Amino acid sequence: MLTAWLFQRGSAESRDPDEEKPEKERIGQPSFLYSHSLGLTLFGLFIASFLLHWFGSARASEMDMARHGAASTGYLQYLLDAELWFESFQNWQSEFLSTAVLVVLSIFLREKGSPESKPVSAPDEQTGS
Repeated sequence: MLTAWLFQRGSAESRDPDEEKPEKERIGQPSFLYSHSLGLTLFGLFIASFLLHWFGSARASEMDMARHGAASTGYLQYLLDAELWFESFQNWQSEFLSTAVLVVLSIFLREKGSPESKPVSAPDEQTGS
């Protein structure tokens, strides 16, 4: 349902890259922020999620240290802690693995009616629209 809505609203998959752009889109120079809005937004979400993870993990570590009577290290010191980086890389590894699996499987497998999938009858070597 969401895919159909995005397709109708002009998601990247709904436009033919070989199609001539309408005159309205050619006029004017888009701003830097708009031209890179997707990348900037994704980078902002990455930074926000890392900060939330950092502060949440540091707080949990402080609570654990307090239970055991150890002194608190503080947020900046925790940034250098191996536990934070182990947790982060473990999370990133699973995300990259799932993305890689989707990319590789989408070469060989199909989903009828999905704009992200190749047509069912298309050969594996076919790329693009």
